[in-house]
Amino acid sequence: MSRNEGPEVGSRLGYLLKHAQLRMAELNTKALAPYGIDGRELGVLLVLAGGEPKSQQQAAQRLSVDRTTMVALLDTLEDKGLVSRHPDAADRRRNVVELTPRGHDLVRRATKASDDAERALLAPLSPQAAKQLRNALQEIVSSADDEQA
Repeated sequence: MSRNEGPEVGSRLGYLLKHAQLRMAELNTKALAPYGIDGRELGVLLVLAGGEPKSQQQAAQRLSVDRTTMVALLDTLEDKGLVSRHPDAADRRRNVVELTPRGHDLVRRATKASDDAERALLAPLSPQAAKQLRNALQEIVSSADDEQA
């Protein structure tokens, strides 16, 4: 076998996922720049927008980030006037994090911009193929979540 024979790196799943994620991050960064946030911050805002007030710990668990990282993200979002933190009335050791009115407005607008970035990433695919890709990735993530529970 010559050195050129064997699997091509460009067909390896790890390579493809990494480079697709890098492209998604690039598109998302451009889309979110006018809103003064990045993709990680949008992720935190989306978790908080998803329902009842959440503790810092619950938000960190949902996003699979460590406590220190979550505190830094929330500090930044609080400095931008997008979230507020206050002690939980039922457990004063726990901080509840909520979107401010400005945060709710920004989530709506930034989510649309991020959705546009996703559409740009998926543009080379047919609508059916894009849906299949999203469904397959959701299945993989869901399966991993189930294994960790």
